[in-house]
Amino acid sequence: MEPDDDRERAPQRKGISYSQPLARDAAAQAEHARHAALSSHSLDDDPIASAHRHHDPARFLPYPHQLPPHRHHNNPTAEPTYPSSSSIAVGQVTLDRAATTSNYSSDPLPEFVGAGGGEGIFRVPRRAAMHPGRPPALEVRPHPPRETQVCSFLRALACEPRLRQLWAGAESGVRVWALDRVFDGCGVPGARRGDEESAPFAESAPAPPALCVAVDAANRLVWTGHRDGRIRSWRMDLATAPAGDDGEDAPLFREALSWQAHSRTPVLSMVVTSYGEIWSGTEGGVIKAWPWDAIARSLSLTPEEKHMAALLVEQAYIDLRNHATVGNMSSLPTNDVKHMLVDHCQAKVWTLTSMTFALWDARTRELLKVFGMDGQVESARLEPPVMPEQFIEEEIKVKPTKKDKPQSSFTFFQKSWSALMGAGGAVRRVATKGTFVEDNRRIEAVAQAMDGAIWSGCTDGSIIMWDGNGNWLQEFQYHNSSVQCIKALGERVWVGYASGTIQVMDVESNLLAEWTGHSCPVIQMAIGGSYIFTLAHHGGIRGWPLTSPGPLDDILRTELTNREMSYTRIVNIKMLVGTWNVAQEKASPDSLCSWLRSASSDVGLVVVGLQEVEMGAGVLAMAAAKESVGLEGSANGQWWIDNIGKTLDEGISFHRVGSRQLAGLLIAAWARTDLKPHVGDVDAAAVPCGFGRAIGNKGGVGLRIRVYDRRICFVNNHFAAHLENVTRRNADFDHIYRTMNFNKPHGSAASSTSVQLPKAVNANGNQPDEDRPELAEADMVVFLGDFNYRLYGITYDEARDMVSQRSFDWLRERDQLRAQMKEGNVFQGMREGFVRFPPTYKFQRHQPGLAGYDSGEKKRIPAWCDRIVYRDSRSESLGECSLECPIVAAITSYEACMDVTDSDHKPVNCTFNVDLARVDELIRRQEYGKIIKSNEKIRCLLEESHCVPDTIISTNNIILENQETVVLRIANNCGTKRSAFEILCEGQSTSNQDDFVPRASYGFPHWLEVQPSIGLIEPGETMEVTVHHENYYTQEEFVDGVMQNGWCEVTRDKEAVLLVNVTGSTSTETITHRINVRHCCAATPAPPNSNLLAVTAPPGDSSSSEGSAERSSRKSQSNHLHRSDFALFGSSEVQDLCRMRNMHE
Repeated sequence: MEPDDDRERAPQRKGISYSQPLARDAAAQAEHARHAALSSHSLDDDPIASAHRHHDPARFLPYPHQLPPHRHHNNPTAEPTYPSSSSIAVGQVTLDRAATTSNYSSDPLPEFVGAGGGEGIFRVPRRAAMHPGRPPALEVRPHPPRETQVCSFLRALACEPRLRQLWAGAESGVRVWALDRVFDGCGVPGARRGDEESAPFAESAPAPPALCVAVDAANRLVWTGHRDGRIRSWRMDLATAPAGDDGEDAPLFREALSWQAHSRTPVLSMVVTSYGEIWSGTEGGVIKAWPWDAIARSLSLTPEEKHMAALLVEQAYIDLRNHATVGNMSSLPTNDVKHMLVDHCQAKVWTLTSMTFALWDARTRELLKVFGMDGQVESARLEPPVMPEQFIEEEIKVKPTKKDKPQSSFTFFQKSWSALMGAGGAVRRVATKGTFVEDNRRIEAVAQAMDGAIWSGCTDGSIIMWDGNGNWLQEFQYHNSSVQCIKALGERVWVGYASGTIQVMDVESNLLAEWTGHSCPVIQMAIGGSYIFTLAHHGGIRGWPLTSPGPLDDILRTELTNREMSYTRIVNIKMLVGTWNVAQEKASPDSLCSWLRSASSDVGLVVVGLQEVEMGAGVLAMAAAKESVGLEGSANGQWWIDNIGKTLDEGISFHRVGSRQLAGLLIAAWARTDLKPHVGDVDAAAVPCGFGRAIGNKGGVGLRIRVYDRRICFVNNHFAAHLENVTRRNADFDHIYRTMNFNKPHGSAASSTSVQLPKAVNANGNQPDEDRPELAEADMVVFLGDFNYRLYGITYDEARDMVSQRSFDWLRERDQLRAQMKEGNVFQGMREGFVRFPPTYKFQRHQPGLAGYDSGEKKRIPAWCDRIVYRDSRSESLGECSLECPIVAAITSYEACMDVTDSDHKPVNCTFNVDLARVDELIRRQEYGKIIKSNEKIRCLLEESHCVPDTIISTNNIILENQETVVLRIANNCGTKRSAFEILCEGQSTSNQDDFVPRASYGFPHWLEVQPSIGLIEPGETMEVTVHHENYYTQEEFVDGVMQNGWCEVTRDKEAVLLVNVTGSTSTETITHRINVRHCCAATPAPPNSNLLAVTAPPGDSSSSEGSAERSSRKSQSNHLHRSDFALFGSSEVQDLCRMRNMHE
């Protein structure tokens, strides 16, 4: 029922009346005129297409239609009879006979195809077996349905190239993939839903969500930071233990060492520094460091001493925020430390909040600089009093009382001070920049390129480059979506965006290539083997060749396309779609059974759309208020959902997968139990069209459902009413089609647990400013609802007469929707089944049969207001189901339930037979591996990409005396390619030790400085590296963040083994040079200043004075080589690729 139907009037023309018996002559004339019109206006002129034919909207495909028999045709002299008020039974039988004609045949019905479907936003989306616009991806973990990832989303990614392991931090623990087994076709034995087609992986025992991952290849450990504030370690050798011979799952691996790093706050970021220390950041700007000596002692304990090991590390932390605070003055911000980066080139650590950078000396832990995104240095400000973490934890546990006034006041002072400092920072930025726009730009990613430059990505898509000293170099932008992650190898840098786009650049910031890697944000990257792996927001992991773009992509794409049939699977499902304008009424169980009785067969997916579930000004106002705060639904809507669920035997035969309500509009979907595992990623949307496009009395609600990796959209609509408002109805459709964005997860638990996508991207990965709507990108779209298109050029009495005679073809000639679709004004290119049921509007409630049509004062003309139209993947050139045309649908039933009398509209249902083409990712990954191994051209290209440029080093034996500096030269003998190098410390020992003990991630001992320890060497050129001995006088012991003891280091000979790893730019293949570095104590050094050993001295001051003294003494030392393996470097060009390294010294 329409709230504003009072204005609607039947055309003022004399017609046949059913309220009184007709005169014989008048009846004969009317009958003769009517059938003359039928003979001259046939539905054969409409474009009708079979479900399995190619269609051209510009042509009409005839369909043989047989008119209902009429008695006066056989006997012209017979008097026609017409039902009157005294002969309702005759009319009722006639209408019932017309209404009970069901179409349960499995044969497809003929379809009408609207014009204008092959152009612009109404063009069918292009699909292919292999995406032509991006490199062929290695699907390590195909996109899992969102509903399967509740409490198990992947949020972090790291790779160990040498051990060929890919690690991921999940909400339920950690996972690891062995890259050598990624092409195995067996999948994961007993995998949970969502991982059926994943490459084989091992899983840890359940653990709290892992937020960050750091790889320690030296000790074969992986360190993870968790939401519960703990840091955990996992042994690499145990993580990839093979499954048993009987096919049973490999046992869950467990943590090796864990400790409580932060109390009641999560570990947001974590790094292993150049000196083997573990630094972590959390909320409130807190940064902690753990010396490697304490961690090593804990790792040496037995499993039975696990508790003691954790306690030993917990007490050994260093509170770097207090370390950098002098006299209650600090320039460190109090915002969350979301990102951390190790600058291996200059042995520094970068800690990042959303808008500031802090630069630290990794060896002395000295805070060097705090600056903003504009490069301006932040000045020191008064630091609020900081309570120990234990005291804060106890304060939280104690319930506040009136006696706790001092404690409560202290906490209030802390919060107030933080707020004031934040406001003061904003004022300073406004004074500098003159606008608050900067606050909308935040830092989202950071990485170091191999030339030593630091790349930081922002939410506006811009990338800022810095040198190792925190000086601004340049800013550029190639994309307007938020930067989410950055990764570098050799002379290349990869950038992942919130739009799903991946870009490849060189270290000079030149854009080399870009492609759409995922349909949602790329949140993490990792490099291993010959691939860069990307983790998408939905949990999928793809590997892209490091050589992309290149000839390898073309060969892989061609070979995989040729093998398309081996991994293509055709699935058939049946869908039941129903629409009903319930006119604020509630249906009886019999009515629901009559409407949805087709679902009792083999229907796998049921989608129901209701209109006018509830109406009225108060209801509309309340619905608008709920929508403004992200709420929806009502008691009436829930009643309908519950009762439809009972009709479908919800919980046993069917399971509800999603729903959405906007005022009186409601859409809900159920999947049969056997189909439910293949249905997911249910997103909902709503578009109001009433009262200034803001109120939901008219509009559309939609669900986007992923079925077997294909997206199907269902949109329930209620368009503008009244006979004359054709243009408004067309405009309602156009507005809904263009603006409906599915950015809100709905259905079962998804709405409350899944992470919302950033505003800069929708679920399809398209930017909001793109012209192509989200509905246009779906593989299939079904529009259902009360479209409100009426019959024109006909009277009420003529319409009823045609219905009673089942002359629907003559009525269809006057159908506004059919006429508008034929002209291409609405539902462009969409299809509708052949209408063989009577008009579904307007009826008097609880009046069965023909007498149910409105016979009151208004006498509304019957009309087909309630309709269902659709568009699948077929185009003019493609009609068979394949990966190029992934969904081909056919209508097998399209009918109205005329026996239902609960509303002034009749419910309508439509049954679809859908063929769906999908990819078997297990088979395609196997084929991918076979091509890599068997194709000769690919093998040659891979061997070429794995080639490491020839390099030589000037010495492999260095002897250092106190504070001495030696120059190590690395020469790139290749004349065509750059070489990348990284210097690590394989291990160290003292004079009384036989074994070399490595620090975390091959970190350097504190007595040794190597700069730069990473870099790029141009073809034919040489890099000069300084190896310096530091007089590290004191060692310190910290307990609960406070230094408790300091002593003079024992002066004795020390030895370390340096590894110079040389790689190319398109592979992680490495050539390693070993260098022995030995420090000989020629004489006892002078004792240090007493201030350096004073326990009570501020750690920050001592570190600063010590560092400056040693740096000044270092400059006076001469460089010399003890042994050279190649010719002198007199004529060689030496290039320092650490940007602006000595500019400010």
